[in-house]
Amino acid sequence: MAALAVTQTVGYGVLYYAFAVVLAPLAADLRVSTTAITGALTLAVLVSAVCAIPVGRWLDDHGGRAMMITGSILGALAVAAWSQVQTLAQLYLVFAGIGIASAMALYEATFALLVAVLDPWRRAKAILTVTIVAGFASSVFVPLTGVLVEEHGWRTAVLILSGIHAAVTIPLHTLALRDARSSQTASPATPRGDRGDNAVQAAACDKSFWLLTGAFVSQGAALAVMVVHLVAYLMSVGHTPTFAAAVAGLLGILSVAGRIAMAGLSRRRTVSAVTATMFAMQGIAAVGLILIGRNGPGAVASVAAFGLGFGVATIARPAIIAERYGVNGYATLAGILATPTTLAKAGAPLGAAALAASAGYFVVMAVIAAACLTAAVCLAALPASMSPPGSDAGRALTTLGPRRPHRGQRRHSHASVAWPADGRAQGRRGGQSGPAARAYEPVNTRSCQPKRPEM
Repeated sequence: MAALAVTQTVGYGVLYYAFAVVLAPLAADLRVSTTAITGALTLAVLVSAVCAIPVGRWLDDHGGRAMMITGSILGALAVAAWSQVQTLAQLYLVFAGIGIASAMALYEATFALLVAVLDPWRRAKAILTVTIVAGFASSVFVPLTGVLVEEHGWRTAVLILSGIHAAVTIPLHTLALRDARSSQTASPATPRGDRGDNAVQAAACDKSFWLLTGAFVSQGAALAVMVVHLVAYLMSVGHTPTFAAAVAGLLGILSVAGRIAMAGLSRRRTVSAVTATMFAMQGIAAVGLILIGRNGPGAVASVAAFGLGFGVATIARPAIIAERYGVNGYATLAGILATPTTLAKAGAPLGAAALAASAGYFVVMAVIAAACLTAAVCLAALPASMSPPGSDAGRALTTLGPRRPHRGQRRHSHASVAWPADGRAQGRRGGQSGPAARAYEPVNTRSCQPKRPEM
């Protein structure tokens, strides 16, 4: 799935990160404020959040190939239209289209596809690879967009980016996802309940799912506020703009290190436990910014600690959902969880700005700390999964970096079978099928009793 790592890097670089570089010349050209222009990106985020649930439902029912190809085409057309806008209303309309394209072709759709078509052993590695590579999207596309704007002007630069997006994402999604279709698309004879409705209904009645939602909403809001207001906070306590900007850059750099560290730590503990620890560390780091953020080393240490947990939620969400509820209905559940999380990310920085104006940035940092610690408590309160962490199935499901069984070792599983949507149990090891393949299927936490596969 290396192709998906490339398409996600290009997708985020063109649809999201290029905006910051184009912001000033675009505002000058349209003769409106940068605040009004920024509203277009906010609209794209909100539209993406609203689309998360219907997109998830489609992915569960029909698979990801057609959705991601269509999203890639829509994204390229929307960016091309962006280069031609003449009014603020046209810009907002274009970014509504970018929001729809983002919901169809970026992380949530990609993770849903990986969860559906890969066994637990390969799924975690694929998600980690995609997020690590895509984490460099800003490092590639921010300077690239800057060069294009300087050489050709913002309109031509955006048009070139549209061409890059189309040339890379459309053919890669078309070719690389060819083989995913048969294992993800439900057969007409498959009852709708078998395609995930039962899992979704069970999750909606499960206290654990709402604890998960509370955790990721709280941490997502805190993360968004930190990204937007960190530079302003550091300047408010006496640091220079240059120092503040350089320290803020640690967030993105250390997010990659944090994801790799999480994969290592998850070999010994569950994903939920490791994620809770990371969120708690972010809360402590926010407190550190209040207590020792006035001096340079203290600010660097606190931001570095916060940055280690910066990208953890991205890989923890799919792992925890698949662990607790299986692959059936995964995309719908991920959409339900992503909607309030994305809305919180969009609205929290505005609320933080109002709070900073009335109470000061120390209070903002205190709220960030409280939100991260609340997220950690929610995850720590999750009851244990039915699959024993010590079993092969448990290690496959509750870790991001599982060890494969040794060659010749018999592969047993205590997990019940979560059949692919087309009704066939498909092995991922040398074309295995039937009982031998079932050891690689994720646990269905709503099964009555875990069973061993027939030998």
